[in-house]
Amino acid sequence: MKNRTRTLAALLATLTAITALPGCAPLIIGGAMVGGGMMAIDRRTSGAQVEDEAIELKATSRISQLATLGNISVTSYNRMVLITGEVPTDGDRTKVEEAVQRMENVRSVVNELAVAGNASLTARSGDSITSAKVKATMVDAKDMQANAVKVVTERGVVYLMGRVTEREATRAAELARSVPGVQKVVRVFEVISEEELAGLLAKPTPPKP
Repeated sequence: MKNRTRTLAALLATLTAITALPGCAPLIIGGAMVGGGMMAIDRRTSGAQVEDEAIELKATSRISQLATLGNISVTSYNRMVLITGEVPTDGDRTKVEEAVQRMENVRSVVNELAVAGNASLTARSGDSITSAKVKATMVDAKDMQANAVKVVTERGVVYLMGRVTEREATRAAELARSVPGVQKVVRVFEVISEEELAGLLAKPTPPKP
């Protein structure tokens, strides 16, 4: 319990520092996400990491051009793109998905946009805290490589991304569900075999500068 408390405190301190930065735009790209700074070993290639960052940055421009009034978050992992947040109409939901799907290097799109009013700042802050709690739970688990899982939370729904085995995917979802306040867990994993995992762990990808 003490270890989990220390882990959660460190993650919350990071979140506080990030949310305190000036210049936040009404259109939010990136989502309530925790864990990028903790990555020591990334199961993506260095090229995929660069492309994921490029996809998220380009998505900002593409979505802004649609003049959408919603709160939209785009998260890319190994070229698999998760879209979360809120938009005013079904038409906006479709337009955003199509715009992202047409982007270079995007392999697939998971559209989890809700047709609803924008979540409040308080709700988004709560989602960030939930992500921190989920991540802390994974860090404390002895049978889970927390660095392999990216956590995104929207409206109390936790989305899990990463390149993991079925065994890891099941365990990660189990841990996320154990966190108080989590309404639902959605797996957006790229499932790999145990043999592939063994190969990745034998030759870890060097961390990106």
